[in-house]
Amino acid sequence: MPPFFNKKSVIIATAIIVLLIGAIAYSQRDKGEEIDFVVAERKDLVQEVSVTGRVQSADQVDLAFDRSGKVARVNVKVGDSVRAGQTLVVLQNLDLLSDLNRARAGVESAQAQLSQYHAALAAQQAKLDELKSGTRPEELRVYETKTESARTALQTAKQSLLNSIRDAFTKSDDSIRNKADQLFNVPRSSMPQLKFFTDQQREVDLEGERMLFEQILNQWSVSASSLSAAADLLQAQNQAHDNLDRVMRFLDKLGFAVNNVTPNADLAQTTVDSWKTDVASARTNANTAKTNLIAAEEKVRAAESSMAVAVRELQLKQAGSTPEQIAVQEAGVRQAVANVTYQEAQVRSAQANVQSAGAQLAKTVIAAPFAGIVSAQEAKLGEIVSPNTTIISIISPAEFEIEANVPEADIAKLSLGDTARVTLDAYGSDVVFAVKVAAIDPAETIIDGVATYRVTFQFTSPDERVKSGMTANIDISTERRDNVIAIPQRAVIARNGKKFVRMLDGETEKEVEVETGLRGSSGNIEIISGLNEGEKVIVEFE
Repeated sequence: MPPFFNKKSVIIATAIIVLLIGAIAYSQRDKGEEIDFVVAERKDLVQEVSVTGRVQSADQVDLAFDRSGKVARVNVKVGDSVRAGQTLVVLQNLDLLSDLNRARAGVESAQAQLSQYHAALAAQQAKLDELKSGTRPEELRVYETKTESARTALQTAKQSLLNSIRDAFTKSDDSIRNKADQLFNVPRSSMPQLKFFTDQQREVDLEGERMLFEQILNQWSVSASSLSAAADLLQAQNQAHDNLDRVMRFLDKLGFAVNNVTPNADLAQTTVDSWKTDVASARTNANTAKTNLIAAEEKVRAAESSMAVAVRELQLKQAGSTPEQIAVQEAGVRQAVANVTYQEAQVRSAQANVQSAGAQLAKTVIAAPFAGIVSAQEAKLGEIVSPNTTIISIISPAEFEIEANVPEADIAKLSLGDTARVTLDAYGSDVVFAVKVAAIDPAETIIDGVATYRVTFQFTSPDERVKSGMTANIDISTERRDNVIAIPQRAVIARNGKKFVRMLDGETEKEVEVETGLRGSSGNIEIISGLNEGEKVIVEFE
């Protein structure tokens, strides 16, 4: 066979063999393809931020007053350890302290007044609500009961007045016909005669008045017996007063006459004394009747006034509130609201005064901004210091700290107090130092066009191996979740603002939506919902 055909045959045979091998390999590959999956498990996830920084000497702070003044107290000396917030040096400040106390008292007074205004507003609002809602049935019954009680009290007072009028007649009748008549012969006749001698004019007057009293008492007896509490007692009251006054004047004259009687053979001393006693008793009884009558009249007037008030109140409650009353009350509520608003402003003003006074007082005190050691102290008791002149200096108790620039994407994960692990290039990765986040600058620092934030770390304990200028590798623990369902982050598919995973349900693949949580530094991510523990999640296809 010619060489040409031998070469061509070899090429064709070789190509066929390659195609066969490829087909067999592809066929074997399809038959042996396996799906790579992981099982959703509960794990402990820790989120860390890793940055690089440099060790430097701890900063020293120089402290000064914002104002001038005389040093009143020095509490520390060089070498003393101080805690954060500890008072170090104080200027004389009694006047400022008094200002602060007055300002605080002003706040208390303003707040007390505000409480009163709030109470007044509540009362005005309650009254307005009552006017708008009208009188409740149970409240109306209260006023009806009050009116009925006032009516009963008035009837009782009128009955008491009636009794006083009748008592006035009884006492007057007794005073004349029993006690005074002992001093007359035929006292109830048309010509009564005194049993003793006295001034002729007085004798005529007394005998004439006694004759008139018979008619007065007879008429009074008739009118008094016909009275009732339901009647108008005004005329009976006036009659009782007039008659009592006449009785009292008559008894006064009779008493004067009998007191001047001289006993004789026909008139014994005992008789005269008995007359005097009876006349005096009659005068007392008449006075008592007069007093009782006046008191009873006062009770009637008071009861009538109470009755009128009760009836008026009941009528008002029955009639309900008028638009004018509601409008007036609404104006009262608005005024009460205005008072509260005004007083709230007064409270804020008083509180501002306290803040201002407190700020002025604070300028007379230097306090330690952090725990540290006093490295310099220049204050002397009684010395006048100038503002902004360094008086005292403090250094951190730790000799060194670390500064690092954290990228913008990670800064939100950090908080003051977060702990971190540090390795120093000088000692390798096996030597670990403990630090914590001590400060985070609020302003960004641009490095190579990228926004970063300077973070300061403090060593939790001094270590003589740490030297200034060493490179530090920092792993900051920012968040931790224990015993949560987790899968590798690469298994999560993001699409249209949602997150999905592919999972195996027996031999079947399906895609489910999930909610994710914390991204761990180990490459795993927390699954909040969508997956259960033990389910198989496809990671990738081989």
